[in-house]
Amino acid sequence: AAFHKRYAIVNLSELAAFKSGSIVNEESLRAANLVRGNFYGIKILGDGELNHGLTIQAEKVSAAAREKIEKAGGTIAAPEAKATDNGTAEEAAEEPKRAAKSPASRKVKPKKTKVGKK
Repeated sequence: AAFHKRYAIVNLSELAAFKSGSIVNEESLRAANLVRGNFYGIKILGDGELNHGLTIQAEKVSAAAREKIEKAGGTIAAPEAKATDNGTAEEAAEEPKRAAKSPASRKVKPKKTKVGKK
């Protein structure tokens, strides 16, 4: 679990408190005390109802939540890239470039032969 990504879980019933047309992202959820602590990103789940349109910026959205948000007139956008400890937000948004791996050469072991006794 050392490399497991943890997400802050937010249900649609909690998002109903936001005003119509507002942008819901990590900052606004922290300001409303709906999430706290350290986590990789936000995951929106479909428990509850949403009656007005919101712009949601979350890393993950369940299928049920996506359907209810779009039915209410809201939109789902990718979250803005965060700056890393040693770089800028633009660098964090780029996919890491990896060198192409060359196939490992297979070492052929010499066959062992039985030495017969005469």
